[in-house]
Amino acid sequence: MRRLIVVVASLLVSMPFLAADSVSLSYDTFFLEAMVQRQKGNNAAAFDLLQHCVRLKPQAAEAYYFLAQYYDLLKNDSLSGQYYQKAAELEPDNAVFLETLAQWYVTQQNYDNAIKAVERLYSQDKSRDDLLEMLYELYQQTEDYSMAIETLNRIEAAEGKSERLSYAKSEMYTKQGMKQAAIDEMKALARQYPNDLNYKGMYADMLLRNDEEQQALRLYNEILAEEPDNTRALVSLRSYYRVQGETELVDSLTELILLNPASTTEQRVYMMRQMVGESERAGGDSTQVLEMFHKMLQQPQKNADIAVLCAAYMDLKKMPRDTIGAMLHTVLQIAPDNAAARLQLVSFAWDRKDHDEVISLCQEARQYNPEEMAFYYYQGMAYYQKDQKDDALGAFQNGISVITRESNPAIVSDFYAVMGDLLHQKGMARQAFEAYDSCLQWKDDNIMCLNNYAYYLSELGQQLDKAEQMSYRTIKAEPKNATYLDTYAWILFMEERFAEAKIYIDRALQNDSDSSAVITEHAGDIYVRSGDADRAVALWQQALQKDPGNKMLIRKIKRRKYFKK
Repeated sequence: MRRLIVVVASLLVSMPFLAADSVSLSYDTFFLEAMVQRQKGNNAAAFDLLQHCVRLKPQAAEAYYFLAQYYDLLKNDSLSGQYYQKAAELEPDNAVFLETLAQWYVTQQNYDNAIKAVERLYSQDKSRDDLLEMLYELYQQTEDYSMAIETLNRIEAAEGKSERLSYAKSEMYTKQGMKQAAIDEMKALARQYPNDLNYKGMYADMLLRNDEEQQALRLYNEILAEEPDNTRALVSLRSYYRVQGETELVDSLTELILLNPASTTEQRVYMMRQMVGESERAGGDSTQVLEMFHKMLQQPQKNADIAVLCAAYMDLKKMPRDTIGAMLHTVLQIAPDNAAARLQLVSFAWDRKDHDEVISLCQEARQYNPEEMAFYYYQGMAYYQKDQKDDALGAFQNGISVITRESNPAIVSDFYAVMGDLLHQKGMARQAFEAYDSCLQWKDDNIMCLNNYAYYLSELGQQLDKAEQMSYRTIKAEPKNATYLDTYAWILFMEERFAEAKIYIDRALQNDSDSSAVITEHAGDIYVRSGDADRAVALWQQALQKDPGNKMLIRKIKRRKYFKK
């Protein structure tokens, strides 16, 4: 098909006497084919066809438009810009071409031309308020505050007066140094809505920003006389007195705001963060901060944010874990689905080896956070530590049911690894190996899994090549790990590569600080098959001291030979 198109294109270029309608027909054919190739994802073919379209019909706006997109992808800003401009010039009423050109100008930080394009768009369709919002942002970028205000006036004419628009206009006036205009804008809003004290507060804030302190304070006092719990006025007064250095007034207002039922959680959290910062800069005495947290938490709580912040502060001050834990339990009383708080409690219980508490916390968590895999993991591990293998396996199997593509690969991998160990202990070798395979699919360098998988395969004498490859990866990762060295030596032993096995079992013995009975027995097995029975017996006797009930060891020592289990 491609070759046919090229041939036809060559013919058309060599036939300048073609009639105009024939050229138009050819253009349509090539343009349609370009769109088909584009749809199929054959971008190189589409690009070539569009270039030919432009040669056939230099006034074809749509061909320039699509070519510009390809040049955009090729990072050729010069040609993409030229072609977007060409498309918009050829079809000045095409809103798509014009809007794309405007967006391209913005990406190039060519705000003046972007403004011209957007103004043209808006003149064509005055129903599009989004274009006015875009113009407002662009005029700010060019610091043309007069036009930014004029644009806000256009928005206001369409939407009506509002807090957002009045405040934005005041900001623009302030940036221009037009203090009175900034004040008057907020004053007009307050007058339009005399029953809304928040607007009166915004008017007072603007007075304060523009150095009209006495008038602003008068308005704040009027607001508080009418509504003593008005948080906006209290917060504004506190900010004012902070600047003035009036510490006692600031502290008084701080407590009023923090204990004010009308205050939002965001205001409380912000103010407590300020208090913590000031306390730390002043030397870090936590008494006043903790007292304020205590007072706040005695009130009904809308959410757990204050309790969470208090727990974080206690952690910052390195307070006892029991104290932090009590606050985390407060968090859970307010918000039992707070997974982060519960996980921290689980971590504390795990560190003090309180496996019953871990199990209890995780069981509750599964009601509120059934998708959180960590709770299944910790519960399973706690059961495992208590030697409740069936319960442990059940917890892990339940956890697998919540695995998604977004799950943490390391956690999922560990899930399957521990499951494999549990299944093997229950004598379910096939299922154990399937779990190990799943583990390695999620994280192919899970070293503990690689070691255990390799060792259990070698015990069965199965897939020894695979076992050797897995085990070798573990000793490359941890060349002084006695357990991993022992596994690798044992696999070599099973492959009857006794000389090599002796090298690695000697390294295992050198790094085995606990003189493990298993490693020492393996060393004896390897030495006897390497022809050194005296050394083998000595090693078996050492192993027997660690494992005196091992009848197989006694038999090996008596017969001075290796026996398979």
